[in-house]
Amino acid sequence: MRWLAGTLLFVTTLVNAQTGNTTAPFPASIYPNATSPDPAAAEITGPAFSPPFYPSPWASGKGDWASAYERARAFVRQLTLLEKVNLTTGVGWQSERCVGETGSIPRLRFRGLCLQDSPLGLRFTDYNSAFPAGVNVAATFDRGLAYARGRAMGQEHRGKGVDIQLGPVAGPLGRAPESGRNWEGFSPDPALTGVMMAQTIQGIQRAGVIACAKHYIVNEQEHFRQAPESQGYGYNITDSLSSNVDDTTMHETYLWPFADAVRAGVGSIMCSYNQINNSYGCENSHALNYLLKGELDFQGFVLTDWQAQHSGVGSALAGLDMSMPGDVLFNTGTTFWGPNLTVAILNGTVPQWRLDDMAVRIMAAWYYVGRNESQVPINFDSWTLDTFGYQHYFAKEAYTLVNEHVDVRAEHSTLIRQIGSASTVLLKNNNSALPLTGRERFTAVFGNDAGGNPYGPNGCPDRGCNNGTLAMGWGSGTASFPYLVTPETAIQNEVLSNNGVFQSITDNYAGTQIQSLASQASVAIVFVNANSGEGFIIVDGNEGDRNNLTFWRGGDVLVQNVSARCNNTIVVMHTVGPVLLANYTENPNITAILWAGLPGEQSGNSIADILYGRVNPGAKLPFTLGASREDYGTDLLYLPNNGTSAPQQPFPEGNFIDYRAFDKADIAPVYEFGFGLSYTTFSYSNLRVNKLNVGGYTPTTGATSAAPVLGNITNDTAQYQYPSNFSAIPFYIYPYLNSTDLEAAANDSDYGLSDSVYIPPGSQDGSPQPRLAASGAPGGNPQLYDVLYQIDATITNTGSIAGEEVAQLYISLGGLYDPKVVLRGFERLSIQPQSSATFHADITRRDISNWDTNAQNWAISSATKKVYVGSSSRNLPLSATLS
Repeated sequence: MRWLAGTLLFVTTLVNAQTGNTTAPFPASIYPNATSPDPAAAEITGPAFSPPFYPSPWASGKGDWASAYERARAFVRQLTLLEKVNLTTGVGWQSERCVGETGSIPRLRFRGLCLQDSPLGLRFTDYNSAFPAGVNVAATFDRGLAYARGRAMGQEHRGKGVDIQLGPVAGPLGRAPESGRNWEGFSPDPALTGVMMAQTIQGIQRAGVIACAKHYIVNEQEHFRQAPESQGYGYNITDSLSSNVDDTTMHETYLWPFADAVRAGVGSIMCSYNQINNSYGCENSHALNYLLKGELDFQGFVLTDWQAQHSGVGSALAGLDMSMPGDVLFNTGTTFWGPNLTVAILNGTVPQWRLDDMAVRIMAAWYYVGRNESQVPINFDSWTLDTFGYQHYFAKEAYTLVNEHVDVRAEHSTLIRQIGSASTVLLKNNNSALPLTGRERFTAVFGNDAGGNPYGPNGCPDRGCNNGTLAMGWGSGTASFPYLVTPETAIQNEVLSNNGVFQSITDNYAGTQIQSLASQASVAIVFVNANSGEGFIIVDGNEGDRNNLTFWRGGDVLVQNVSARCNNTIVVMHTVGPVLLANYTENPNITAILWAGLPGEQSGNSIADILYGRVNPGAKLPFTLGASREDYGTDLLYLPNNGTSAPQQPFPEGNFIDYRAFDKADIAPVYEFGFGLSYTTFSYSNLRVNKLNVGGYTPTTGATSAAPVLGNITNDTAQYQYPSNFSAIPFYIYPYLNSTDLEAAANDSDYGLSDSVYIPPGSQDGSPQPRLAASGAPGGNPQLYDVLYQIDATITNTGSIAGEEVAQLYISLGGLYDPKVVLRGFERLSIQPQSSATFHADITRRDISNWDTNAQNWAISSATKKVYVGSSSRNLPLSATLS
């Protein structure tokens, strides 16, 4: 009886990871000497256990949620049991027009909620924009652009009738550079990701759409994320991978950006496929009840990733609020909730207050963003672009108008182009090779990545191929292109406007022709890429995650062939993350290198703006570029390591990922985190530290109120049967029972087992509960965000043209187990030539605190704290000690 799963938390005996195995392409999850100095993290290679925490906290309307909660409670108080269940349960995959849709409440004229991908735009629609990926937004280090992109995406989702946009992403954070979906998120640095998450969420929700922060939590690879998916690839496993992480690392690295999301008011959070310390993410009471709803005081609702639910009663008691898409497996018509949740309420295994809390959380998010004022009818269909089709696609019922082809793009192409150029990182520029003038005698462009997909920009479902220029990865985190401006087209337009000579070769393997053309060119621009995506699609043998960190389609050979024959070769990289650059940095014939990431529909125009100097590059690397795969310390688990049981992925590196790992091991990166050049130069001076007079930190105390119960529910099972003369849609999930006998309605051999067998102690208790010390408001104890210090520094443009510089603040926490430095602030400044600007950053209590596992609270250690200001994680000319 899986919907009445007995125990949620269990211990699996671990098999030691293949530590030190560097045999390509399947190394272990961590390399030698990469473990954290903190024993709590280093010892995580042993058995991992997720401690239970019950009951599920009921939300209270804290922060600025009070008005939304008052309205939500009034709404839910009107609902019947069936209507409450309908609000929490999806109707099934392809049963309605959105990728996820809840049941409706016709009596109150409340339609089902529409949930739609993706974190970079609208998936499965037309007449929408294709925005730059999250990793590009991080590279801008620009809060304003992150907010503007969020708001534009929210406006487009709103215009299509979407209630909940499934983004942004902080999981994966980017523990390993090969992870397939890192590009959907922002950066492996939790502070940078947290800022970009918050700005994106506020933008989306300002547009009147509920944002969904995902995938919660430690969802750091595609391999083994779902057992059925893995079985399809030939892996004999019965359960999904478990990410095993210690308490300190969880708080100081992986939970950090989700805390920022909650503090920003995010309306929903999606739990992930993976297990967390051997308990599934969508029924992990420690992750959902303790960390998210307890410690962070999350006021919104938790929804499953698609097919990530593994129990009914168990997940409800562990803090899940919405089941998506509703069916256990796609198109089966079976469900853990729906009628089973109705049964669970009637027989008392799930208390009414828990269902009421689910419904209130959902409706509070609805009111919080103003959906009651901004909702428009759903005007698209995820399953077809035809104008007419079946409203219930899988059942092939109700043929009607399903696509109105509403154009929601507005003028967002201008913003997309701006973000594309603002996120392009200039890594090398020997002898001012850039910017180009457009009047070069002979311009040659090379590479498959410069041209178009011969099948069209949307020719591969969910962008699941690597044909033509790379402007987004693959999977559910994509959007349909309205068009795609290729680099070849944009550069050709530039050259021809100046009556120049332009030729291109977009076949990476045309060796003879490439060598001949490169020999003629006065400037050769080579485009190379590296792709990745979601695990349900394999591209060139890559099961979502990358098998290596090299360029695709023979990109390295292409660069070598061109640069050997042209002494003014410019390399442009469209990649999902870090790549290995061989000797390109030292090769004198390679005069410039740029990372352009995944810039979206305006890709060609954005890179042309940089190449030809209309935009002065100001972006910085949101990750580290290392000389070898091993330098990163962490890697993926590519082979099961626990027999047929759940693969075990320990995180013994703790907080030491990306630049923190390089610093710990004293490894010189090729280009460090935060690095990026400009066409001008900057200097840093005059660091000032102002200590504010702020009171001490007070742990939260006291107790909650009792769980509210909204409305009365009758136990007369006759009232919950299918209505007379009701015509059920095949495979559609309804809340109705098919029998007045609850045991018969449940149709489960385990029905009637004692509560002690499968109900965790305390999980049904609705009495007042003690508050957690680190809680107090959305995002945690409000005093964590007290500003303790103000930092100012002078940044001067010492060059001859206007430019933008990202000044960065790092802190050394000083502890034995702490990274050398951690990013805590940044600001993108626009500065005129021979002029100065002031960089300002606030240092909060959280910024200089560590997680105390014994006290289960944040604390400032006695170690000396130092601040550093500079242009990258390894160029920090200004420093001061915090008194």
